[in-house]
Amino acid sequence: QVQLVESGGELVQTGGSLRLSCAASGRTFSSSTMGWFRQAPGKERDFVAAINWNGGSTYYADSVKGRFTISRDNAKNTVYLQMNSLKPDDTAVYYCANDRTGWRTSRREYEYQYWGQGTQVTVSS
Repeated sequence: QVQLVESGGELVQTGGSLRLSCAASGRTFSSSTMGWFRQAPGKERDFVAAINWNGGSTYYADSVKGRFTISRDNAKNTVYLQMNSLKPDDTAVYYCANDRTGWRTSRREYEYQYWGQGTQVTVSS
C-alpha cells in the first residue's frame, strides 16, 4: 500500500515559480516510477511529467517542457515538481501518482496504481 500526499500548491502570479512536493509512504517508493498529472475545472486529467525509480529517466508533456522539472529524493520518499515561468493555463489541481513498475517513465493514467488527493495551483495575471 502506497499513500501519497501533495503539498505546495498556492496562488502565484504569471511568470512566477512554485515547487510542489509529494510525500510517499510505503517501502516500495525507491523502486517505483513517480508521475505528476493535472486537471483544470471541466477538463480531463493530463500528464505533466514522470521520473523513473532512480531518476535516470524523465519525460515531460510538451506544454511544460523547458519550464517544469521533476526530481526525487528517495531517502526522503519525496518527489518534486519545480514549476517556473508559470502561465494562467497552468492553473489546475496537481496530482502525484505511483507506478510500482519503476523502470518506465509512465505517461498514461492506467499505468499508475496509486494517487494522491491533489493540490491546487492557481496562476493569476
